Amino acid sequence: MIWNYWLFVILTLGLTAFIGYGTYATARLLKTWQPDRNLLLMPEENLARVVILAVVIGLGFLSGLEPARLGWHMPQPFTQLWIGIGVGLALAFVFYIVTHQIVRRTGQRFYSSVVITYIVPRTNREFYWVLLALIPVVLLEELLFRSLLLGGLSTLAPEGLLLLIFGIVFGLLHSPQGSWGMIGAGLGGIVFGLLFLWSGSLLAPVIAHYVANAVQISLAMGREDG
Repeated sequence: MIWNYWLFVILTLGLTAFIGYGTYATARLLKTWQPDRNLLLMPEENLARVVILAVVIGLGFLSGLEPARLGWHMPQPFTQLWIGIGVGLALAFVFYIVTHQIVRRTGQRFYSSVVITYIVPRTNREFYWVLLALIPVVLLEELLFRSLLLGGLSTLAPEGLLLLIFGIVFGLLHSPQGSWGMIGAGLGGIVFGLLFLWSGSLLAPVIAHYVANAVQISLAMGREDG
């Protein structure tokens, strides 16, 4: 393989480690720091997210791989759209039902206090802004985990192994949500990865991921309002 692909591999794994450390540091910071607004709506956070998103896209070009391997095309877009919506809704509601049973049996909440306090919207207006802010969040996670780490590294390792490893890593990056949040995110990451492998495109997993997150936030907001 030519040098630019190996540079892509090193930089992609390095970026994943950097984001992982940032998530860990943020979780620790939130134990003592109380932000004055929703974390998803902080300008500096969104700016950093857009910059990292641009870096991720640049890494995709650096890899020298065909766009189809990275999922950067959209065969049968309407089929992918509806399947993405269906999978996203199913994930959100299955997760909600299982969470409800866990809460009833253990008395513990699904969302950690960090998520409830700093991510779930407090007003309808904030909810719409959060829905908008979710777009770069989902795009970044899908481009990194499904396009680069799953599609881009599939020339080095079996897709099934990559699917499992980076599904676990994806779950660990949601550690601020608590243990059940990490398990749910990890399982969700595997489902999104399966969608990516089935469709050969990022469209279906992006739609499913966005719908699942939007519905979960809406349900959590409803529980808070109630």
